[in-house]
Amino acid sequence: MNTRLTHSSLLILTLTGALAASACGTDAADARDVSVNSAGKASTRTSYREVTIPAGTTLALALTSAVASDTSAIEDGVTAELTRAITIDSREVVPAGARVAGNVTGVDGPGRVKGRAMIAFRFTTLRTGGNQYELQSAAVSREAEATKGEDATTIGIGAGAGAVIGGLLGGKKGAAEGAAVGGGAGTGVVLATKGREIRVGIGSDVSSRLTAPLTVRVRIS
Repeated sequence: MNTRLTHSSLLILTLTGALAASACGTDAADARDVSVNSAGKASTRTSYREVTIPAGTTLALALTSAVASDTSAIEDGVTAELTRAITIDSREVVPAGARVAGNVTGVDGPGRVKGRAMIAFRFTTLRTGGNQYELQSAAVSREAEATKGEDATTIGIGAGAGAVIGGLLGGKKGAAEGAAVGGGAGTGVVLATKGREIRVGIGSDVSSRLTAPLTVRVRIS
């Protein structure tokens, strides 16, 4: 009985020493979960490797929450998911579908004549493989479309209407003066009209890039 216990103890010590020696020859970026079963045999559960994603890497994303210049405020949360996996040396390190989250960083309503509505946001965390990582990324911004064509049309209508009215009242001189007044009236209409809001809905494609390296833990077996 004592001989069996002694043999078992020696076997466990031998296995432990072998595992320790093996670990010394493993890359520092690798981590392996090892256990010894009741029969004294070592079994490997899961292996991981730390991989650093370099700054400048593009994050292709689709929004999973909506933002808008007329409903969002600075510090409001915003979320998205990767639409394309991140790969390093042809190996996938972050899969498509991984979630990122961040906050709205800027909001501007539409101005009058000048100044379009704008919304900006930045992602600060990545969740993948059951782990959450802090990340640094470039801000994403969207701006409303210009309304210059509509503004020019409004001004033109004002000037034309002024010329017609001026011509009826005072001939060519009246037409010229009326056009000037009409043009001014048209400009006044534009000044009193705000531009469009900008809204970026769920499912919208956006992209950002890492502004600092990001190290993640990747399962390798």
